Amino acid sequence: MTDTAKRIASDLAALGVEKCDTLLVHTSLRSLGSGVEASDVIDGLLLALGEEGTLMLPALSYCNCNASKPYFDYYETQSNIGYLPEYFRTRVEGVLRSVCPTHSCCAKGKNAHYLTSGHILDTTPCGANSPFRRLAYLAGKILFIGCTMRPNTSMHAVEELINPDYLFGDDVRYTLRDESGVEHTAVCRAHDFRGVAQRYERIAELLDGDAHRTGRVLSADCDLVKAVPMWVTALGKYHEDPHYFIDRID
Repeated sequence: MTDTAKRIASDLAALGVEKCDTLLVHTSLRSLGSGVEASDVIDGLLLALGEEGTLMLPALSYCNCNASKPYFDYYETQSNIGYLPEYFRTRVEGVLRSVCPTHSCCAKGKNAHYLTSGHILDTTPCGANSPFRRLAYLAGKILFIGCTMRPNTSMHAVEELINPDYLFGDDVRYTLRDESGVEHTAVCRAHDFRGVAQRYERIAELLDGDAHRTGRVLSADCDLVKAVPMWVTALGKYHEDPHYFIDRID
């Protein structure tokens, strides 16, 4: 365990990450500072969570698996959202992945199997059995490291309960190869978002101090959010104004 990993764990504890937490992490690796390695970040996160905690990272693959390339492989389909999720997925022992063509997640720890095991049952990217929904069932937390709260994939799960007019595109028929090598055929409704810009960072304006904390991890500005109050607050706002968390663009 490097000194950098230990510093990361200490900063996370000061921010509000606790032993036994179930934690979904969105991150910009470069925001942490020059020379910080992916292994330091993962080690620091796991140290902060302890043996009873669970670490989850998104492994979204919508650029690599979509209507033009409708094949998902548990091991081979790469994430398209940065280096750290791919490092976690491919280099860290004991990591499990959910089976979803576009919005899979990877997890390690006590609740990893529960978080990842049901995703294949859903017919939308962030449905009732998705890791994003199950994180809320576990009263987990969401950490944003140096990336603001805009890339908040959990908000898609809230949107799916509302079904705003901008959310869904066409149904796509996929072939999904699971961790045992078994292939499944699945029809999943794609997200669309054409003509809109996602503005999920606006949730920060609506959350109270207990639900949302800010601080720094190394050089990165960070946000830590409790999933349940975020869901309740966002759902209420969507009912009030379905377009609050997007901007229309030409």
